[in-house]
Amino acid sequence: MIKNFDKIVETIKNMNLPYTEFVKFMEDIHDPFIVLIACILSLRTNDRTTYPATMRMLKLGKTPKDFLNVKLEDLEKAIYPVGFYKNKAKQILDIANELYYHHNSIVPKEIDELVKFKGVGRKTANLVQSKGYGLPSICVDVHVHRISNRIGLCSTKEPEETEMALKSNLPKDKWSEINTIFVTLGQNVCKPTKPDCSKCGICKYCNYYKNNN
Repeated sequence: MIKNFDKIVETIKNMNLPYTEFVKFMEDIHDPFIVLIACILSLRTNDRTTYPATMRMLKLGKTPKDFLNVKLEDLEKAIYPVGFYKNKAKQILDIANELYYHHNSIVPKEIDELVKFKGVGRKTANLVQSKGYGLPSICVDVHVHRISNRIGLCSTKEPEETEMALKSNLPKDKWSEINTIFVTLGQNVCKPTKPDCSKCGICKYCNYYKNNN
């Protein structure tokens, strides 16, 4: 168990930081396919853009079968201006096709199976496990990677290394809450270039703060 992890989590929760609409949506949806395609939209795109794009996309379809009848140009228009929207539209339609014809429209639960789909990496696969299926999983995005290293929960250079380090040092019942907690901290306080340590409740546990103040 990582030292002080429970205190860090409790302290961040008590800060009552606001969730973005997209984070709240991903917390509540519990549909593996929708989690999957919404996460694809979110890659390299901020939540303010991703959330309305996701809502427009879901007007076109909510199941793999629905997307078989969606034209590429209509999906591109719906999800614009998310980053790489043309590539993402094609990926989503390809995944829907693959799921419908080869997986009985069921999104796999296993990481190794999920990452076989084009455009799906470990971050997305872990989020599908966690938010879509309610399984213990650690989704490491830029916020989780940055904050885990700043605090001193791990010392890693790549997100996948962070995922493995956290999974090795935390019990499974702690895994799934990490993403939402650290993403919210990262969006509001512990930002990439100018973390606002004066507003952060976990300074006494944080290596970054100790080394820079």
